[in-house]
Amino acid sequence: MRDVTYSMSVSLDGYIVGPDGGFDWTTPDADVFRFWIDDIREVGVHLLGRRLYETMLYWETADADPTLDASQREWTALWKRLPKVVFSTTLSAVRGNARLASGSVAEEIGRLRAEPGEGEIAIGGATLAAEAAAAGLIDEYRVMVHPVLVGGGIPFFAQHERRVDLELVETRAFGSDVVYLRYRVRR
Repeated sequence: MRDVTYSMSVSLDGYIVGPDGGFDWTTPDADVFRFWIDDIREVGVHLLGRRLYETMLYWETADADPTLDASQREWTALWKRLPKVVFSTTLSAVRGNARLASGSVAEEIGRLRAEPGEGEIAIGGATLAAEAAAAGLIDEYRVMVHPVLVGGGIPFFAQHERRVDLELVETRAFGSDVVYLRYRVRR
């Protein structure tokens, strides 16, 4: 069965976006960006909430930007090919290799797990991940912790969640003081 993973960049105090809506502190250095390129190769389908989908739309046409470096072009090619499922109550259409979700996150994950396919089912976006977590559908939490305290905003973890015991699977420290943590849910 395909694993469901939730990975995002997060501030040390636990937020994916600061109180002002900004996330410029998540801009990766070359080593972290290379990590994300390698990570996306393991993904078979990406589930996104509306806000993250709109943020990532840039990469659907970024290959037209002549200022992109080789790694950014590599990311763009991988991202454009990757199937995406967008959860939104306000969008009527999506672009690129994406489709709007036709059911709840639990229904979509159930459908995707039943279909033949390779790679992980990745979730991006705290609100969407909170729904999957509440249903016990997340197999791994992957956190790229940035050395900044933003003081509030959108938390990585949903509040008032049930207890989930985790097992540390991997850690990696980058020269930029960013730390990657990968945890598997203990079943």
